[in-house]
Amino acid sequence: MSNESLKAKLDAYNAEYAKQVAKHPERVGLKHKNLYTPLDLDGFDYEKDLGFPGEYPYTRGVQPTMYRGRLWTMRMYAGFSTAEESNKRYKYLIANGGTGLSVAFDLPTQIGYDSDDKMSAGEVGKVGVAIDSLYDMERLFDGIDLGKVSTSMTINAPASILLAMYIAVAEKQGVPASALRGTIQNDILKEYAARGTYIFPVKPSMRLITDIFEYCSANVPKWNTISISGYHIREAGSTAAQEVAFTIADGIAYIEAALKAGMKIDEFAPRLSFFWNAHNNVLEEVAKFRASRRIWARILKERFHAENPKSMKLRFHTQTAGSMLTAQQPNNNIIRVALQTAAAVMGGTQSLHTNSRDEALALPTTESVTIALRTQQIVAYESGLADVVDPLGGSYYVEAMTNAIEEEVMQYIKKIDEMGGAVEAIDKGYIQKEIQDSAYAWQMAVESGEKTIVGVNKFTMEEPPVTGLLKIDASVGERKKAQLAKDKENRDQAKVAEELAKLEKAAQTPAEGPDHVNLMPVILDCVRAYCTEGEICGVLRKVFGEYKPHNTL
Repeated sequence: MSNESLKAKLDAYNAEYAKQVAKHPERVGLKHKNLYTPLDLDGFDYEKDLGFPGEYPYTRGVQPTMYRGRLWTMRMYAGFSTAEESNKRYKYLIANGGTGLSVAFDLPTQIGYDSDDKMSAGEVGKVGVAIDSLYDMERLFDGIDLGKVSTSMTINAPASILLAMYIAVAEKQGVPASALRGTIQNDILKEYAARGTYIFPVKPSMRLITDIFEYCSANVPKWNTISISGYHIREAGSTAAQEVAFTIADGIAYIEAALKAGMKIDEFAPRLSFFWNAHNNVLEEVAKFRASRRIWARILKERFHAENPKSMKLRFHTQTAGSMLTAQQPNNNIIRVALQTAAAVMGGTQSLHTNSRDEALALPTTESVTIALRTQQIVAYESGLADVVDPLGGSYYVEAMTNAIEEEVMQYIKKIDEMGGAVEAIDKGYIQKEIQDSAYAWQMAVESGEKTIVGVNKFTMEEPPVTGLLKIDASVGERKKAQLAKDKENRDQAKVAEELAKLEKAAQTPAEGPDHVNLMPVILDCVRAYCTEGEICGVLRKVFGEYKPHNTL
């Protein structure tokens, strides 16, 4: 059928559709067309826009076989209380089919304070595990062979320190750094824009990141040196297109910083990875994942002239949407997570964490985290979604939505480029305001009833109080402080002072140029001497200062 004939038939269909809508109005809040046809793919070029899985532009996936040979890594995010308690949860997850670990750190660890610091009062072990020194990292991975697991660590400002601790634990196990597999989040720009666990100003933060790129490319080649994170941007309220746009803009900024520091694009780009949110609109999310791969491939090839195909492959971890979990009727969250899991799998994720039903109320219990893991396993082994590569490829709607998201993303990136890049856009408050406006629009739609949230603004019911939630012992902070005091007594204090002095001297060198000193080996020596994270960050705070947020909008 020609396009003219199809258009005539579509016009007739839409005329009849309009009559039906007059009798039975559509639901409010629908933002897409009622029907998609080949007319929505005008100019569509299979080879240019899709290609085959494992081939440029990677719209259909970064591997030819995707899950037919090897499933995604089932990486459950966990960490609470002390290293010993989290170690038990990790061993439980591995025993029950988890194929990777993902470490959640407590707030003091995320912002560079030890458990005995006054700034840590009331927060030790609450939202993740407390890690003060190499002693804690040894306890965290006790009995877990780091040569056999892949570990992701959600850590940003002090990422170099936690990575150094991980490398040092592996050394003690006899596992060389060259064999380690995993990821550090290490994405400071999104902290300034959307999350807030920053420490240092922008320039020294970017120096730490590029030092990690350089060190790992030579010494830890299997490690993903950054997980450029759209997840927290989406959690803060962005749309799907904004999540991709602002995250890729951050990725461009990291590439430019590394190139300025003297690195070659194909030296570090293959180990860049991304972290996406799996939200509620299943098909839009699939389109978002597909669009993000194509956009990144084109930017790396056309803008940065990468030649290594691995540099152009957007590999990503996914986590289901924490912001979509509800405290009301928490069992409904099991269904939400299952749908988000399906979206991530159909969209071609490389690893996945599924949230637990009770996380709107507390850290997950063992029972709820088991259900979350089983959700991944049922999708993997029973649903059939993992049996076909890019199962929704060719769908008129999904392809049209993929194109639409790409177009909107590129408009945002063009605007950010005109502002001078992501750092300038964040400094001016542009990205923050865009996210805030989207979050406000979402909340207004929920409050008006335009958007239905089951159990919240519709289908509500009287509920008894939720019982059996995981509670963190209020004494964990005092116990951790006592443990830290003993750990400090067991180390060589002179060696600690010596290594911290070396770090201060190295941090004072220029961020680039012939006199630059890469801080990763120096931090690693501090870690081996059992310097605490707070002591190391204290030295860096002294040299670099601290970031003070501001914007001009």
